[in-house]
Amino acid sequence: MRIMGLDFGSRTVGVAISDPLGITAQGIEIIRRERESMLRHTLSRLEELIVEYQVEEIVLGFPKNMNDTVGERAQKSLEFKDKLERRTGLPVTMWDERLTTVAADRAMIEAGIRRENRKEYVDKLAAVFILQGYLDSLQHRGE
Repeated sequence: MRIMGLDFGSRTVGVAISDPLGITAQGIEIIRRERESMLRHTLSRLEELIVEYQVEEIVLGFPKNMNDTVGERAQKSLEFKDKLERRTGLPVTMWDERLTTVAADRAMIEAGIRRENRKEYVDKLAAVFILQGYLDSLQHRGE
């Protein structure tokens, strides 16, 4: 069973996919859109990836505020969750993504990726961190 991890941003969606055993997450791509409200292409591309990788579940980053409240960005993620569930018919789990972008950026710094090139990868890497955190929690629970 493969699981898809998503880092939903205002103009991009980072995409990661688990291996068939659900142990590791790999970054797949970044879906870009011209305007925040233009989701048709994004949803269509996600559907293609779901079929290609035989995805059975989606994990969507939930960008709560540091004080654990739900702000505007988190509310938009909840709305995107509803659209994903309606369009794909798959269960979508919200996963706390606080500090994943910071962790992704730090990992790229440690890997020696130049600042001007980091923007190109940060969303995909954040999706990997989101999905890997979820996969690790499943292993911890013994699922």
